[in-house]
Amino acid sequence: QVQVVESGGGLVQPGGSLKLSCAALGSIFIVYDMGWYRQAPGKQRELVATTASGGNTYYADSAKGRFTISRDNAKNSLYLQMNSLKPEDTAVYYCRVLVTTSTSSYLEYWGQGTQVTVSS
Repeated sequence: QVQVVESGGGLVQPGGSLKLSCAALGSIFIVYDMGWYRQAPGKQRELVATTASGGNTYYADSAKGRFTISRDNAKNSLYLQMNSLKPEDTAVYYCRVLVTTSTSSYLEYWGQGTQVTVSS
């Protein structure tokens, strides 16, 4: 069983910064892709940024130049540094991981989400 735990959300003023963290816990052999997604009220969940096990990264246009995704493979952890936050960044942010465990391969797991609110 794999559990994905996110933290770091909160309330921040426009122009401020937040750092989200995510840890994948359990009997994990390999972590492949890891990524951050977000869902604003009344909208569909969208990709924010992803990183592959080899280090390649991808950012949505809305995140380029402001957000930085990083991972610590030794800790099966993922981070999202968010700078210059805007009110339109307000959403629940979810961590997604693709892993191989002791019993199965290429399983997808999602965290419970962490709320980010950008408001003055």
